[in-house]
Amino acid sequence: MRRLLLACLLLGSAHTFAFDRLQVEGYTLPNGLQLLLKPGTERGHVAIRLVVGVGLDDFGCEDKELPHLLEHLLFSGIDGGGEGDLEDRMQALGGEWNAYTSNADTTFVIEAPAQNQRKVLDLLLAILTRTQLTDAHINAAKQVVEREDGGHYSHLQRLLDRQDLGHNASNQLAVELGLKCTERAEANHLTRDQLEGVRKHWYAPNNMTLIIVGDLDKLLPAYLERTFGQLDPVEPSEHRPLPEIQHTAASHRDLIRGWVGDGAKLHWLFPEPVLDDQHDETYDLLKDYLDWALYRQLRLKHGLSYGPWTEREVLGGVGFLSLNADLERENVPEAEQVLQDLKAKLLKDGLDPTVFARLQQAAIARQAWAVQGNSALADYYWSASGDYADGHFSDPVKRIKAVSLAQTNQALREVFKHSGYWRIEKPLLSYDALTWIGAGVLGLIAIVLIAVRRYRQRIVE
Repeated sequence: MRRLLLACLLLGSAHTFAFDRLQVEGYTLPNGLQLLLKPGTERGHVAIRLVVGVGLDDFGCEDKELPHLLEHLLFSGIDGGGEGDLEDRMQALGGEWNAYTSNADTTFVIEAPAQNQRKVLDLLLAILTRTQLTDAHINAAKQVVEREDGGHYSHLQRLLDRQDLGHNASNQLAVELGLKCTERAEANHLTRDQLEGVRKHWYAPNNMTLIIVGDLDKLLPAYLERTFGQLDPVEPSEHRPLPEIQHTAASHRDLIRGWVGDGAKLHWLFPEPVLDDQHDETYDLLKDYLDWALYRQLRLKHGLSYGPWTEREVLGGVGFLSLNADLERENVPEAEQVLQDLKAKLLKDGLDPTVFARLQQAAIARQAWAVQGNSALADYYWSASGDYADGHFSDPVKRIKAVSLAQTNQALREVFKHSGYWRIEKPLLSYDALTWIGAGVLGLIAIVLIAVRRYRQRIVE
């Protein structure tokens, strides 16, 4: 009761806390459901995010589509109605919804008018608890999943994937290192029993976080305890350990993308060693610095690429930092040399202190406008849920300020200690090569025709 009164007091004084996005009322219901409630500045609207702690990485290569398939099934209809009827009911409430399955979680995303927030939550609860997993619904959902994944998985595509020719640069490297599955996961073989198992063991309140941001109903805490609070918890399921690097990979590899063209994409990928403090903030600042350095070198100084970029991504259980550029294929060797020279210079001289200070200040200033509106705030809480404790999210400005130049230089040296993996994506043939091949074929045809003509002339004589 004390917790409920505190939540009601918070919602009743929304104006006091609306401008502090880091302070959020969060508590756990007796059944384990975690709640994050935040009055927002936009009136008449609520953003709802239900995060279920099950994703693609919780299953092996054969069954990886299970959570994705179940996500689609939960929109197939309730109470005898179909998918269209369910959408009609949401439209009648003035809301919109969707869901996303990532490697780590499955999230239901809802935007709705504040006046209907409890009715929208009723509908969300209904699809979680009353959706029937019939054969017809399962087959229809399998077709949707197949289309979302790129259509029918042909024997040719499977063969290309096995030869590492069907993946983009980072995924190809991940497969080569043993961090990702070789072939695309399929849904056709998945059964109703498997889907019911996922629903039973993972779609439980003690494996969920419900985030609501906006013009919150003052009776919302009591409503949530009366409805979502009645869901039955289960014994928590263990998450599969994320794969680590298991194999070696080629240091340089050309990947065929398309048949003919003069363009190419260069990727130079480096594993990110784990840092003890401010891991993400340090690498984010290093990424910003390398973005600036690539722009200066590849675009302004050498004119090789209009928009080079740096990227951070996680492949399996390993983080990677990559330097990337769109190029003319004839300029790939020159660009590789420019990047090698840039790496050598950075290892020798370190980061420029003035540039680093400017980029760090820009990252701090960006926090003032990076998250605006109820929807963006709900998404921020979704992505940063691991940083929440004692009613607050940790302050990103403090974390960025805590990163020193020496710390970032050390991260730079640790990253560039590795020689990296070059991946060059380009079409099979350039237009010049195609022209020469075409000319050669025409020449060969001409020679054959001349030879045939002379042969016939000799026969006639």
